Amino acid sequence: MGSLLLQAGEKGMRFSLPNSRVMVHQPSGGYQGQATDIMIHARETQKLKTRLNEIYVKHTGNTLEQVEEGLERDNFMSPEEAKDWGLIDEIVENRAKTDDADA
Repeated sequence: MGSLLLQAGEKGMRFSLPNSRVMVHQPSGGYQGQATDIMIHARETQKLKTRLNEIYVKHTGNTLEQVEEGLERDNFMSPEEAKDWGLIDEIVENRAKTDDADA
């Protein structure tokens, strides 16, 4: 879910450090109990998957097919890959310089 929050930030303000890793994946969960209850959870997980895919499409600019493929399994990305995928806008290499006179 961290990548969902990351990509939903304000455009132009979504940053990553150069040594970061970003991972995207579809919703998952483990359920137990009666078959009917398991089916209820499975339907809810499918609804959640559909909604999350729509959010990724909206904020990354990727097609639904690209998002579905990217989230099918755990997908680890470098900052450069995350930028290409539309999750972040910039990779922060250095801190902004500050005026030492104010310290």
